[in-house]
Parts: sequence; C-alpha cells; structure tokens
Amino acid sequence: MIGAIIRRFNRIFRLRKYDRFTIAEYFREQGAQIGEGCSIIPRMLGTEPYLVKIGNHVTIASGVVFITHDGGCWIFREEVPDIQVFGPIIIEDNCVVGQNAVLFPNIRIGKNSIVGAGSVVISDVPPDTIVMGIPARPFGSIAKYKEKCLERWAEQRPPDVVLRPGETWWNSPDALEHREKLRKHLLKLFKNALGR
Repeated sequence: MIGAIIRRFNRIFRLRKYDRFTIAEYFREQGAQIGEGCSIIPRMLGTEPYLVKIGNHVTIASGVVFITHDGGCWIFREEVPDIQVFGPIIIEDNCVVGQNAVLFPNIRIGKNSIVGAGSVVISDVPPDTIVMGIPARPFGSIAKYKEKCLERWAEQRPPDVVLRPGETWWNSPDALEHREKLRKHLLKLFKNALGR
C-alpha cells in the first residue's frame, strides 16, 4: 500500500515539470508514438500508452480518455481466466480532440479532423471530418467549418490589432495589449447576448 502511494506521488511530482507542449516527451518514454508540434493536456494516455500513436500538430483537450483495452471481456473470465483484449488508438496529423472525449480501442482518427467535446469515438473517423455525439457521428466537413470560422473571425477580429508575420495572439511582444483589445471588442460585439 505504501509503495503504491509513493509510486503515485513520484509520478505526479515527475509530471509537474511538463506542460501541454512538452508532455509528449514523457509519453514517448512510455512507448507512445507522438509527432511534433502537439498540445496534449491529459496526463495519461490510457493503461497501455504504447498502443497510442499521435501524428504531428494534434491538440488534445483536458479530460480526454484513452481506452486501449476492452474491459467487457471480464464476463468471460470464468471460462478463460487470462483473457485480455486490446486495440490501438491512432490520431493522424492536424487533428483536434475536444474536452472530455472518450476514445475507444481500435480506432483511427483521420487527418484534419475534429472530435467534438464530450464525444465517444467507437469507430474510425474519416479524414477532413467533424464528428460529435455519443457515439460520435459525422457532423460536417472541415471545409464548411473553415468557411464559417473565417466569416466569424472577419466580424470578431479587433480592427486595431496588427500581428507581424510569425506572431500569434500569445507570442507577440504586445500579446497582453492585443488580448485586452480582443476582450473589449468581443464584449462590445456580444453586449446584447450577454445582457450588458
């Protein structure tokens, strides 16, 4: 019992040195295959992280659960005491997995796809697709989603903010000032909806 507590404490303490952009190093040590430029918030990739493969430029939100084994085979243990069933989880390049999504074994999320928050993925997600729901089902295409996002951003982008090439809202020298302008602009834009 004490040994388990110490191991858990050591794991938590060790994980504190990582952030969402560097945690891939830790998961690679556990056998996961992870590409470059990923943002991974969860601190676990299931009980078999070596069965997880994540491509380049993937973002995984908080609360995402990776299930790499089939716990349902428990009901056959009296007949086959050592039965275990496993399956990989593969997330291809340039994907987003939303908050609290659940990923089951034996799935592949195709490149350029989005898994909506709270979705339960039990089968493959085709490339360039948005899925959501329980179970996750195709909801739309990335092309249509991009079009909507560009329309919204044209309206929501503060007109007095200019980012230089290579800068983002988070890494520019004026990031705090820019985000404050964004906050004020959005509050003005959504004034009626927010009742202000």
